[in-house]
Amino acid sequence: MTTIDTPSTETAPAACHGAAAAAGPHGYSGEKEAHLKRLRRIEGQVRGLQRMVDEDVYCIDILTQVSASTKALQSFALSLLEEHLRHCVAAAAAAEDGGEELNAKVAEASAAIARLLRT
Repeated sequence: MTTIDTPSTETAPAACHGAAAAAGPHGYSGEKEAHLKRLRRIEGQVRGLQRMVDEDVYCIDILTQVSASTKALQSFALSLLEEHLRHCVAAAAAAEDGGEELNAKVAEASAAIARLLRT
């Protein structure tokens, strides 16, 4: 996985205010093109699954590809989570008045981890 440096506290906290925030520098922004490329590859895998079903491919072969697509999405999610921790959570921890924001970011990350574990 790509390592992203922790941002300075001067610019990062304002950029990490959750899903309702305006588009801006998020933890994944530095790797945006790589992420988009990865997601296009996953999209191709899913389209391949559609084609396999359309062509009446053997069930186990389709299930093997479903597993590969699922693993690719899980890997992407873990990468995104790591970037969130390094950027948004670290910025909240470094902020002088970040106690409440830090608690919110940790709770948000914990909930995301719990959702990933349920899948």
